[in-house]
Amino acid sequence: MNNRGRLRTQLWATGHLLRSRMIGPMRPDRYVGMTRVLRRYGPHATTGFALAANRRPDATGLVDDRGSLTWQQIQDRADALAVGLAQLSGGQPTSVAILCRNHRGFVDAFLAAGRLGVPGLLLNTGFSGPQLADVLEREQASLIVYDEEFAGLVADARERIPGLTGVLGWVDDEVATREQPTAEQLIAEQLIDAHRGERPPPSRPGRVVILTSGTTGTPKGATRSGGGPEELAAMLERIPWHAEETVVVAAPIFHAWGFGQLVIGATMACTIVLRRRFDPEATLALADQHRATGIALVPVMLERIMELPADVLDRYALDTVRFVTASGSRMRGEAVIAFMDRFGDKVYNSYNATEAGQISVASPADLRHAPDTAGRPVTGTTVKLVDDDGNEVPVGEVGRIVLRGASEFDGYTAGDSKDSLDGFMVSGDVGRMDAEGRLYVVGRDDDMIVSGGENVYPVEVERAIGELSEVREVVVVGVDDEKYGQRLAAYVVPAEPEAVDADRVRAHVKARLAGYKVPRDVVLLDELPRNASGKVVARDLPEPK
Repeated sequence: MNNRGRLRTQLWATGHLLRSRMIGPMRPDRYVGMTRVLRRYGPHATTGFALAANRRPDATGLVDDRGSLTWQQIQDRADALAVGLAQLSGGQPTSVAILCRNHRGFVDAFLAAGRLGVPGLLLNTGFSGPQLADVLEREQASLIVYDEEFAGLVADARERIPGLTGVLGWVDDEVATREQPTAEQLIAEQLIDAHRGERPPPSRPGRVVILTSGTTGTPKGATRSGGGPEELAAMLERIPWHAEETVVVAAPIFHAWGFGQLVIGATMACTIVLRRRFDPEATLALADQHRATGIALVPVMLERIMELPADVLDRYALDTVRFVTASGSRMRGEAVIAFMDRFGDKVYNSYNATEAGQISVASPADLRHAPDTAGRPVTGTTVKLVDDDGNEVPVGEVGRIVLRGASEFDGYTAGDSKDSLDGFMVSGDVGRMDAEGRLYVVGRDDDMIVSGGENVYPVEVERAIGELSEVREVVVVGVDDEKYGQRLAAYVVPAEPEAVDADRVRAHVKARLAGYKVPRDVVLLDELPRNASGKVVARDLPEPK
């Protein structure tokens, strides 16, 4: 980019930062302090928290099940915990793994790892015991901060990994446990109390390792360099965040999407409202109670909200909410429209990737036009759809999604990286683009099912079955078949018990799609197996009978 282009980009980014009130009237010493923060931390995930503490030290920064903390208290807790962790018997940890739900303990641990200059490894709260141990071993974690509910999993992992230290980041009965801790029990709150007012030696922040979803295989550890103000401005251009307001982050913050919303909220000096466990009505109540202007969630959460009885939904106005932003999986169109019909056109659907950050955003107007769209690429990101030979496909045709954005993917912790094509990252997804430039994600590249020589993408079959009012949820996968190589199997959750008939499902699909796209197997389930971020875990689906 030449100097003129760079200047244009900077002016564009500054304009959006001004409109969002990220840049605004402040005491001169605040700006001086923020400059020092940026010089010390650089574009790191912890930087936003330090900026917010400099900007609004006595304002409420975080609200969770245990109450509220100011931005300065959050910083002081991180300093104290970092000192405590560095003085444990095993010495300063080489990395800090975090197995926590949405609460202050997660934030304490993630910031403390940054203070110590060691990697912070964000762990999926839905891990099984073997998965947890595998990831901890692969990532060479030496310390894990965890919620009490995961004590059994952590104990098993510590038997397998000698020298792994465990620290409780959340205890269910905080007062009782802090008063009578068991022998060898390390509790983050005790370490914070013991070292309150102390600070660790200055250090450049360690990297944050975020795991891919791992719905079809072992999750990978990914690290990514931030794109700076331009990446933030690209998001602010599409989604109406304003600085110093309040946002409810319901999405799991160990996941790339929820973590990103946490970091953006801090960078904007917004009050961040967390709840340890998601509850659809409680999410609405928190938004109304705290006069939130934004809610960040994953699509299945929005669907669960719209499954609440009408008289429950009637209790909440969401009149201060300006945006509800979702990402992480495909949104059911009927749920999106139902939400907007009731609460207003406030839903923004983001297409993100752990390795690439934000790729595209669908505005409420986009979703009104096409509820299943992923929207248009954000400024600074170029998206192409290509065939197997790397040639761009015509508008409307399905192709592999490749992209180039403002931030850089640093690679997986195992040493490998994403495939690239002429400078574009291969996302692993396939999709199509309409004539207005809206992107539609059809599925994963490896989701395509070849049945009897015909190519089928499950999402179009899922969309057809989802039109049935008696169907609450559906996922379609390919299963091995001796005659056809693969055949389609539809896993359906009925809206009401015994409301779905398999023949009715097949007839409905046959009336809308080609015959080879009709699922031969229709399996009825009480619920679909999902991970903590709401994605369906295909390997946990039962074999069709």
